[in-house]
Amino acid sequence: MIDDVRAAADAAVARLAEVAVLAEAQALETELLGKKGPFAEFKTRLGGLATVDEKKAVGQAVNEATQRVAAAVQARVAELKRAERAVQLEAERIDLTEVLSRPSRGHAHIVTQAWQRLEDVFVGLGFQVAEGPEVETDWYNFEALNMPPDHPARSMHDTFYVDHGTPGSTVLRTHTSPVQIRVMQRVAPPIYMIMPGRVFRNETTDATHLAVFHQIEGLVIDRGITLADLAGTIESFTKAFFGEGFSSRLRPSYFPFTEPSAEFDIRTPKGDWLELGGCGMVPPTVLRAGGLDPEEWSGFAFGFGIDRMAKERHAVGDVREMYTNDIRFVEQF
Repeated sequence: MIDDVRAAADAAVARLAEVAVLAEAQALETELLGKKGPFAEFKTRLGGLATVDEKKAVGQAVNEATQRVAAAVQARVAELKRAERAVQLEAERIDLTEVLSRPSRGHAHIVTQAWQRLEDVFVGLGFQVAEGPEVETDWYNFEALNMPPDHPARSMHDTFYVDHGTPGSTVLRTHTSPVQIRVMQRVAPPIYMIMPGRVFRNETTDATHLAVFHQIEGLVIDRGITLADLAGTIESFTKAFFGEGFSSRLRPSYFPFTEPSAEFDIRTPKGDWLELGGCGMVPPTVLRAGGLDPEEWSGFAFGFGIDRMAKERHAVGDVREMYTNDIRFVEQF
């Protein structure tokens, strides 16, 4: 009889292995382990055995077989549940590929990527973003920034003049600095702003220059602002944008709308120095043009080219390549 019990257990396990549907496995569980199953029948036959030892041996074999089949049922049911769940998940799956990965049919331009990254870095440093018009008055573009009509610094800007109003009174902005004046007029200090945007210079294009390019400027106006705050901000930006292996330095320079003025360079991990942009303290004349009292407020400004940032970051040899729309170039970024 013990052989019959073990054979029944083997047959039950074999049947369970062939079941492919959860409902069939659950039905087979009732059939094998229920009150009318083979192992229940074996238990009823124990009373007909001749000796106590024989009853004990057969009873142990029946219990072991029942436990084996119950474990096999449990394992098979769990396996089929996982399979059904997988089928359900696949049927209900939502394809988020276009959200989780870069689109295969287009992406942000290399300069736009640099623009967005710069904004993210400066917002992380506590700045807000401001914008202004690309067509400006001569006053905002030059005079308010300490460059009156006879100022020699105007020769540094090859200007596109717009046929509007009094001749020479309207220009395509040559830098994003006019936004600084508009921010000071519109926003009460303290001011921590960056101003990214497109600018225009009437000059011949070459590997490092374009007639239409992009700049980002920063303006901080608060009480007690010093040159040390400017240097610390430039250093914090350098490490946040380029990485901890980079550092910065200031070199004396001249700009009509800052005093003292400086060029700022970044030092690469290899030890090379790269000129990045200009900066300096906002002079009283510019503060007054923005409607602020220089006796109460002080500040600094800085600016650099976004196109150049993208060029240097990706080691692009010729800045003009970024605007040829050559798909072989665009797909690299």
